[in-house]
Amino acid sequence: MVAWSAGLLLYRRHPALEVLIAHMGGPFWARKDAGAWSIPKGEFDPGVEQPRDAARREFREELGLEPPAGEWAELGTFAATSGKKLVVFALDGAE
Repeated sequence: MVAWSAGLLLYRRHPALEVLIAHMGGPFWARKDAGAWSIPKGEFDPGVEQPRDAARREFREELGLEPPAGEWAELGTFAATSGKKLVVFALDGAE
């Protein structure tokens, strides 16, 4: 069975494009920086939760903040190197 993850890429133009990425947690990543940065994301069960709801929940859990108000754009579903399917959304954080 394929595992699913969903995440939110928060960005702004200030004046150059800036994106919010987070350092992955846990003991494996504690002393690593290279390759340890990603969008806030996490697993969800597509039979129970919608990808956008999962991305919102994971953003809140990982950063302790609500995503800002604005129009979400679904960027697509991608195959992660782990074999998971990753649904990514983007949101302009400057709005």
